[in-house]
This record gives sequence, structure tokens and C-alpha cells, in this order.
Amino acid sequence: MNIRERYEQFEIDYLSPHAAKSRFSKGREIPEENCEIRTEYQRDRDRIIHSKSFRRLKHKTQVFLSPEGDHYRTRLTHTLEVSQISRTIARSLKLNEDLTEAIALGHDLGHTPFGHTGEKILNEICETGFKHNKQSLRVVEFLELRNGNRGLNLTFEVRDGILNHPLNYNPSTLEGQIVSISDRIAYINHDIDDAMRANIINLSQMPDIFFKTLGYTHGQRINTMITDVIKNSMDKDKITMSEEIAHYTKELRSFLFENVYYNKTAKSEEDKTKFIIEKIFEYYTKNFELLPDFYLQIYNENNLEKNEIIKDYIAGMTDRYAMKVFEDLYIPKPWRQ
Repeated sequence: MNIRERYEQFEIDYLSPHAAKSRFSKGREIPEENCEIRTEYQRDRDRIIHSKSFRRLKHKTQVFLSPEGDHYRTRLTHTLEVSQISRTIARSLKLNEDLTEAIALGHDLGHTPFGHTGEKILNEICETGFKHNKQSLRVVEFLELRNGNRGLNLTFEVRDGILNHPLNYNPSTLEGQIVSISDRIAYINHDIDDAMRANIINLSQMPDIFFKTLGYTHGQRINTMITDVIKNSMDKDKITMSEEIAHYTKELRSFLFENVYYNKTAKSEEDKTKFIIEKIFEYYTKNFELLPDFYLQIYNENNLEKNEIIKDYIAGMTDRYAMKVFEDLYIPKPWRQ
């Protein structure tokens, strides 16, 4: 047996009966020869890491729009935190860590510039609406290029996990369910950390029951949630928290919506970002032929609506690139002879 075959056999012999085994993957839309070294899910993970969309996450907002400080989370650091939490849970439950990691690394590839503000704006101005999870799937299936072909040609299980990671969706694998719950664990805890750093909230505002139940520090709260998920999901066909920890996790999420996500100070620049995206969308609606060649080629080769192409272009932008495009389109340049 080669290295891949040995690892596939290790998955069969060692992992939980509930785990997704790479040898039994539902496969790719376009069949490919197996790798001698890596399993199918390991190959998917590597394709995502090497994609342009993954690299752009480092300049996309998580919560605070284009923050000046170096220590605020970006979409990339959020993704890495989700991956770390997901792998810890998967390993403890003897589920497929490679599949879990691939889903985690790809789950936010379709996110817009300016965080959920950008997602909300695109959803309002696009006729077909916008959801970041569907756009993430579109990125890996269509917008990314690999060896001159459209899409990364990922396995069914990874694509399913990416599409179904938001709350109230239903991933078909336990590994996908792990990423879904790890996403919430990550952003609930790191958004508290960032909000405190930005002086948006302080510890005295948080109800004491959160500390007593979940923990007094960032690390304690994450550890409480992870440990609870592991204990309540061991040898089961569903990934869950206990009723108590799930309740206070939900309450803490509601606290963040009320005190951080809708906070006037944290969202003080939101109207400006809304204006930027609306004006970029408006400009290319009127001047579609001036889109970058990459997107014009997509339009010419596929039967798609123009607004869908414009949406793809804007969703792929980083915060700084969106501001640069707006400046190039609307800010007068000094005249030079």
C-alpha cells in the first residue's frame, strides 16, 4: 500500500463509525486520479489554502471595519480559529480531522468586504439576494481557477459542509456539524475580546451568570464550550451542547448582537461602506463593459445575468480594494499636463 492507502485504512480501523472516511467519499463532480500521498480531503484542504480567495481573507473585515490596530480579528484569523476549534473537537470524537479542517478553511471564502454589513447591502441591492455561504460554494465550484479550469473540484462532503455551516442549516456529515458549531464558538468569544479592546464593552456590562457558567477569561469560555460539545457528542450521530451551555451560549450571542453588532460606535462607518458598495454596483450596472477582463470572460462564456457577475466582483473584494475602486471611480484626480 502507498501512503494514502495506509492512511485510508487507518481511518477505517481507528475513526468512529460515525466519521466520514475519505475512501468512501461521494467524490468529485469531475473524477480525478488518486494522489499517492494525500487522501481526498487532504487534497481539498490544500486546494483551499492555495486559492486566491483564501489569501484575500486577511484583508476582509470580521466585525470592525478596516480597523487600525494590528490585533483585531480579520476574516482570515477567524477562519484559522474556527479550524483550530473544529480540529480539536473532531480529534477528540475520533471523527475525520482532515475533512473538518477543509470545511473550516473554506467556509467563509465567499464573504464580502466590510463583514456582514457588506453581505447585508449586497442582499438588498441584488435581485437574487446574497448569502455568504452560497457565495463560498460558488467560489470553490466556479470562480476559482485551477489548472485553467473553473472551480477547485472539491469532494461532495467539503462542498456540503461549506454550504451548510450557518446556524439552522443541516450539514450531511458530523464533520460539517462540527464546523457549524465551532464557527459560533469562535466568533462569540473573539468578538467579545475585540469589543473589549475597542472599548465598545467592558466586563462590568456582561451578566455575571456568563462568567459563572462559561468562564471568567477568553480561554476558559472557549474551553468550557469545546469540552461540553465533546462530552455531549461522544459516540453519537449528532454534534450538540448540553442544554445549559447551549442556553448561555445563545444568551451570550444575543448580548453581542445588542451591545456590539448593533452598537453605534462599532458601526459608525457602516453608512459609508453601504454607500461605497452601492455606488460601485451602480457604476458597473451602467458601465458593465468596464469590469475587469476576468469577469467579462465569465459573462461571455456563461449564460449569466450581468448583475450576478457584478455581485461576484464586489463580493470578492477586500475592504481596502473596495475603497480603492470607489476612489478610482468617483474621486477626481489632480490634472497633470
